[in-house]
This record gives sequence, C-alpha cells and structure tokens, in this order.
Amino acid sequence: MISKVRINMIEASKVNSVEVAESPETDTAANNIEIEVRVRYPECDPMNVVHHAVYPVWMEMARTELLRKRGFTYRNIEVAGHFFAVAKLNVKYLKPAFYDDLLTIKAEIKPTAGVKIEHLYEIHRGNEIICRGETTVVCVDRNGKLQPIPEILR
Repeated sequence: MISKVRINMIEASKVNSVEVAESPETDTAANNIEIEVRVRYPECDPMNVVHHAVYPVWMEMARTELLRKRGFTYRNIEVAGHFFAVAKLNVKYLKPAFYDDLLTIKAEIKPTAGVKIEHLYEIHRGNEIICRGETTVVCVDRNGKLQPIPEILR
C-alpha cells in the first residue's frame, strides 16, 4: 500500500502543507510518496504544452519530499558532508501535460547499497500515466569524490 501525501503548492519551490497518512510497520510507505502539482503557465510552451525539461524538476520535488517523509532534508545531509549528484536520468514521455492540469507525481526508492540510490517515478493525470522516469543519484563528498551512502539513509 502506497502512503499518500498531499502537497498544496503555492509555487513549485514552496510547500504550503504536507499531510502524511499513517501506515502499518510492515508497509513500505517510507519508500513511496505521491505529491500533487498543478501545471503553471511558465512551465508551458506557446501551445500550453508542458516543456520536456519540467518533468525532471517535478521528479526531483517528489524525491525531495520522499527524503523529508523519511525524516531527513537535503540541507541537513549536506551540512554533514554528504551530497547527491544525479548520475543517470531516464524519462519516457507517454502523453503531454497541459497548462492547469492537476498531476500526481509518484516516487519510489529502490533498495539501496554502496554509493547509489535509484528512484522510479510515474506522473499521472487522473488515472492516466503520462510519464515514467528513473534516476540514479550517487553520494559524493564536498570534493565530488564518491563515498558510501550513510547507513541511516539506507
């Protein structure tokens, strides 16, 4: 069962509220999240179709909220000397999104080991999947040298 999280967006970079549904201990809810975004005018081309570069931004928003749901923030992790760089990004665009669409971005973290974390994404408009994606982020130090992911984040 995927735990649902609703995020009311004021701007793409600001979250107004987050509500997390409680899940049983056996649930893998800490490894999944759903956020909602409404397509804004500046994210679209002149035909009101979302520009392809926006989808990875939404995926990162979901990835950031998934980390927050697990009790961490990128800011605190970076203060501790751990940084995450995107090493791989795959996006499959199935159907276009349009201005003012209400979308759900689903993110899931795969089992983690070593220096990398892999995420899977789906972007939905209603019940329709319009985009799928995957990212691999690697853990590096302040100098960009690979380092193991801290045990607490695994």
